[in-house]
Amino acid sequence: MAGPLPSPHRVAAAPSARTRTRTRTRTRRPALPAADRPDDALWDMERSLRRRGFAAVAGADEAGRGACAGPLVAAACVLPPGRRGRVPGLADSKLLTAAARDRVYDEVVERAVSWSVVTIPVPDLDARGMHVTNLEALRRAVSTLDPAADYVLTDGFAVPGLGLPTLAVWKGDRVAACVAAASVLAKVTRDRIMLDLHERWPEYDFAVHKGYTTEAHTAALERHGPCPEHRSRFVNVVRARHAHAGRELQLTGPGGMVDDGGMPTVSGEPR
Repeated sequence: MAGPLPSPHRVAAAPSARTRTRTRTRTRRPALPAADRPDDALWDMERSLRRRGFAAVAGADEAGRGACAGPLVAAACVLPPGRRGRVPGLADSKLLTAAARDRVYDEVVERAVSWSVVTIPVPDLDARGMHVTNLEALRRAVSTLDPAADYVLTDGFAVPGLGLPTLAVWKGDRVAACVAAASVLAKVTRDRIMLDLHERWPEYDFAVHKGYTTEAHTAALERHGPCPEHRSRFVNVVRARHAHAGRELQLTGPGGMVDDGGMPTVSGEPR
């Protein structure tokens, strides 16, 4: 007689390799949309904060902190979740060309839940100092968001006094989308201001170097002395002002005239 049939339990316990492969294929999850893929690192931090209940995550950044001429510009931005918040081409503003920044700027303005830009003129920077004014500008940018944020990511250093949960992120404009968006808003706004200043003082070539210290800018400072848009707390500006004023007070030769229209005295302490 034939032996007993194997029990169903034993059959189920040892499926073939082919059966296991088919089972995994049938239960594979569908691909996530591009905006929600876990390898899309620029948006990871905001997604993580939203999962913890912070619906409106703002990024804050500034442009022009290291320049010796022109205003300081601070910006804050809240991007929407999902596909709409995935701004095409978004990256740290310093890594983008001028044309790419302009395109990203337009996309951010179009897509953002809220955004704001604050400009601090040179006289205020000279009167109060860069760090104090920079922190105040970032606070103002965040506080004027409408709708408001409920969490803030800042680029590189902490900003006290925001009245919200906040985190300082090292190189935040390269790892958090909302900070990158704020960096683009601030940079494009400031560059456009510097283009306008170039029309008023073309001898400094602000359109090219945007007020930062370059060899061409240093040569222009030495040749013409500072203009009202140069920051008096910067050592190179102080040096150029003294040198230019000294040249203007020198006699041009026997019987020469003394130019009594020299540069004003230096205010503040040089950095």
